[in-house]
Amino acid sequence: MARTKVINLGTVVSGDVSSPLIEADTLLIADGVIAAVGPDADVAESDVDRVIDANGCALTPGLIDSHVHPVLGDFTPRQKQVGFLESELHGGVTTAVSAGEVHLPGRPRDPAGVKALAILAARSSAAFRPGGMKVKGGAVILEPGLTEADFAEMAAQGVRTVGEIGLGAVKRPEDARPMVEWAKAHGMVVLMHMGGTSIPGSSTVTAEQVLAAGADVACHTNGGPTAVSPEEISAVIRESDIYVEIVHCGNPRMAVHAAREAVDAGALHRVIIGNDAPSGTGVIPLGVQRVIAHLSSLAEVDPAVAIAWATGNTARCHGLPQGRIAAGAPADLVFCDAPMGSVGDDLLSAYRAGDTPGVSVILVDGEVVVAKSRNTPPPKRAAVVREK
Repeated sequence: MARTKVINLGTVVSGDVSSPLIEADTLLIADGVIAAVGPDADVAESDVDRVIDANGCALTPGLIDSHVHPVLGDFTPRQKQVGFLESELHGGVTTAVSAGEVHLPGRPRDPAGVKALAILAARSSAAFRPGGMKVKGGAVILEPGLTEADFAEMAAQGVRTVGEIGLGAVKRPEDARPMVEWAKAHGMVVLMHMGGTSIPGSSTVTAEQVLAAGADVACHTNGGPTAVSPEEISAVIRESDIYVEIVHCGNPRMAVHAAREAVDAGALHRVIIGNDAPSGTGVIPLGVQRVIAHLSSLAEVDPAVAIAWATGNTARCHGLPQGRIAAGAPADLVFCDAPMGSVGDDLLSAYRAGDTPGVSVILVDGEVVVAKSRNTPPPKRAAVVREK
């Protein structure tokens, strides 16, 4: 694999919510992972195959969309669109996490069928990268009749996530709780729908139900698309230790409330950001970027912290190695800056102003997958790739 040296970096956002900025202007990539990051004088010279001149632009980890609803491949039956994941890649999302393949026409609802779909989706997403994006697919949707042996089988076949509880026929906490315990015993992360109904057959889920079911993640805490009350959002943040997800396809006012509550409660390490597309709201390639800008400008969250919510926090929630800029981490990276015309003069000030950034170059595992974003406005400062 190519060895790459990155020079002339401006702002470097770590993805670590506890220390969101890094003093660095140089980064070295070897064998698809970050080998070193820091001041140029501290990054040892070595023979490289490629130099990326950042020209003073910012560098962030590749964004991780915590909430997508794929099926198989890069097609969404819900909106009848092809290439929706690859399009999101052009907004800086290098990893997407499935919250359930719920939109499959004729989706099976028996134990054998839901197992087969989850295993197929997990295997398919592991072998297929739309545009270079990593997809964590195969989120089993809970249906009556599943046993602990079923969860053991799915885990052995690569299923790592329970899709939003409430999308299938298992809805009540007392019915879900045994399955949640089986899933966790076999290493799965458990998601639960929160808020009003999203599709026919789903159900309204309260904060009390989310906490009673023992889920790891309260999905779309700000609504998917309809939100619970502010008091219920506050209860999930202040009375539990589960992850709190804020999404684009939700209630924007409650997104601000959830973000402010998380800051006030000292729960910065528990917030994650997703898109929740495809949905009735549509497919929004820049949805995760827009949530970062929304929270930075209207909730006055530190933009570097909001970026960590969309990178390192989600990686930690799902046990992924990416999502941070540190030696040994996969080199999933986004070069971006304030967009041309923004009142902001760099990435962070543009977010504070409510602008989505301009993306120039995107790397996945150290390889260039986007050399010029087709979905973002042009950046004020753009990285340039120079092959030797």
